[in-house]
Amino acid sequence: MSATVGMTLDQTQPLSRTADRVEAPTLVSRKVDGHEWDAVISGFDCICQEQLFAFASIRWPGVAPEPRLFERKGRIVGGALVMVQQLPLGLAQIAIVKWGPMLADVRATDAPAVYAGMVEALIAEYADQRGMMLSVLPHASVLDHNSEYQALRARGFKRGALLRFPDRYLVNLRLSDEAQRKSFDQTWRRQLNKADKSDLVFEHAGPERLDDFNTLYAAMSDRKQFADYSAFDTLDALMAMDEQLRPELFFVRHEGELVAGALIFKAGNRAVYLYGATNEKALPLRAGYFMHWHIIRWLRDHTRANWYDLGGTDGFQGLHQFKKGMVGDAGLIRPVPPVANYASRPLAYAFGAGAFAARELFGELRRRVEMLRPSRARADQAPSPVSAEFQ
Repeated sequence: MSATVGMTLDQTQPLSRTADRVEAPTLVSRKVDGHEWDAVISGFDCICQEQLFAFASIRWPGVAPEPRLFERKGRIVGGALVMVQQLPLGLAQIAIVKWGPMLADVRATDAPAVYAGMVEALIAEYADQRGMMLSVLPHASVLDHNSEYQALRARGFKRGALLRFPDRYLVNLRLSDEAQRKSFDQTWRRQLNKADKSDLVFEHAGPERLDDFNTLYAAMSDRKQFADYSAFDTLDALMAMDEQLRPELFFVRHEGELVAGALIFKAGNRAVYLYGATNEKALPLRAGYFMHWHIIRWLRDHTRANWYDLGGTDGFQGLHQFKKGMVGDAGLIRPVPPVANYASRPLAYAFGAGAFAARELFGELRRRVEMLRPSRARADQAPSPVSAEFQ
């Protein structure tokens, strides 16, 4: 599979607004094994599921993951899990960094310089020394601009592909119960009020209950007939990790029966909604509203996360309305930036850009084929216009 195929508002920001290049310090780059990597990055502010070795080694078979830690003055300041992908016929290799490089401490005064230093180290290793195209996809930013993407462009990275539906929906976790409910859109809050009267029970479950979730998820997939390109097959490995990195499992019951469930990645500054599942009884009971409300409260009280990342919509208007209502007036809807590509050698860039273009063509063809299947759920959301920042 190809690796080329997310109170007080959190004011932590790894970079300043300006696109001017920050002077980059020289960092020590150290390649480590997967076990050490996952253990060290568990305390990073910017940790995410996609940067875990345990996740990537299963999600992208045939692609070589290279975990790299960066040190400054003897202190680990960040890291990047680089996916090295061989192109067909051995023509070239691409180095891919998704949701990275990661800062260990986004509040550090030298965070902008550290980020610039990590980018320089990646360029030196993969573009200059090994002759690859380096492809970096930053996170959606919690600011009104994406400083990481701006820094990459200022360094000479070229704009690559943009997701068809790039918006990510972020719920502010640092509110009281009263302020949180008030922040929801009126319709969302009204549905939650009705759910509260439906005799629903919220449960926080251990990893031994994963089979219950799998059963619920499989039944939902059969019922809704959506095309699932997710990393669901990585769950067993993720649930076997140490508690700090292991996703949390939640259920909602009605009259003793499981009607909804969710798996949440909780480490770092941004908790992430990984997977959800419901049965046919959940919709009239409004179990989804009830479940997310209690997940928000649990994350606020048991983690250091400032944001609850609901992910995207895959083009479904109903998901947009649901997530937009939950984000409300205290959260954020922010786009994932385009991929940023860099190569020191023209031929490496030509091969890399060509591989990405072929992937985009394949993805579009697959999407059109899926639309021809009458049983499949069809996307009905209009694609978002490209932000001026990413033109």
